Parts: sequence; structure tokens; C-alpha cells
Amino acid sequence: TMTPEVVENVIACYTREAGVRSLDKNLAKIARARAKQIAFDEAFAPEISMKDVEKILGMPKFLKEEYEVGGMTGVVTGLAWTEVGGDILYIESVLTPGKGKVSLTGNLGDVMKESARIALSLVKHMYPEEAAKLEDHDLHIHVPAGAVPKDGPSAGITLTTALASLLTGKSVSPEFAMTGEVSLTGRVMPIGGLPEKLMAAERAG
Repeated sequence: TMTPEVVENVIACYTREAGVRSLDKNLAKIARARAKQIAFDEAFAPEISMKDVEKILGMPKFLKEEYEVGGMTGVVTGLAWTEVGGDILYIESVLTPGKGKVSLTGNLGDVMKESARIALSLVKHMYPEEAAKLEDHDLHIHVPAGAVPKDGPSAGITLTTALASLLTGKSVSPEFAMTGEVSLTGRVMPIGGLPEKLMAAERAG
């Protein structure tokens, strides 16, 4: 027997797909391992635990993203649509002494880089006094994880909020995750992929 919680963990930690083929294979692997224990008359508990799952399937392939950066300025959580559902992503920004250079990292596509430039212009317009510090500081914006390609305009509001947080020194409540393209005048556009993004937010707590 397997509790619904264990099955959910198998889905979250070992499968990332639109269908159920990988889930089917993993459940079959667990069943075969239990069948072997029965055939060789080995001792086992009737219920499959997560320890049993890890012993059979190995270390989890995917980490369950949970919001863990509350209280830091310049760091905000966004929501992203992916081919296998939704996910949360962090927008991180820092200032270092320099000459006003802007760096963008995290395997970002052209549209997302444009979003960052729009967000920076908007924040400079909204906070002209605080933005003065950009003249003698370099700005670095990073979106983990670096190995995952990211593109699209819907991180605009998250980028804007992260930069506003950085310049004003105010942290953003960990209760908020956001998504939406932002325009140069500060309007937030309609979004897509809402069911997946809502599920990602719920999974992340």
C-alpha cells in the first residue's frame, strides 16, 4: 500500500512530464522491488514509505521548490508556466560599487532581457532619488537556475518589484508570488497559464 502523500512525492520528486508514463514506470519499479522482497521472503513493512521509495528509485531527481528567501531586499518570487506545469522562480538583484553597469545572468532569452530593461527604466522613473545610487554602483540581476533557459515577458512585474525592493531597501513579503508583463508606463498586462502558476504557488507554500 502507498499513501496519497507518498504517491504525490513520487510525482513531485521523480517525474516532470505532461503525461503519466514516467509515473507508471516508477510505480512499476516500486511494485517489482516489493515483489522481489516477497519472493525472497525478506522482512518489510506493509506500507511503502518515502525511505523505501528513495531506496528503490534513488535520490530525488527534482527538488520541491519552496519559498525560502523571505526578508531579503532585492529578491522576489515569480511564477512561470512550463511544459510540465507551473514553477516558481526567484529574481535576485544586488548593487556593487561600480560605474552604472547592468549585468543580466541566468540563461535569459531576449524577451526577458527586454523585460529587465523596461523594469529598470520604470523603477528609475518611479524612484528618481533612490535611483541616483545607480550612477556609482553596478546592478546585477540573476534568475536561478542557470542551466534552465528562461524567456517570455511575464517576469516583468517580478523584475520591477525586485528592483524597487533593492533601491528602497524594503523587503517583499514571502506571502507574494507574482506574474505579469509590465509596460514602460507601469501597466500590468493579462497573463496566461494561470492554473499551472497557481498550482506552483500552492506547492511552494
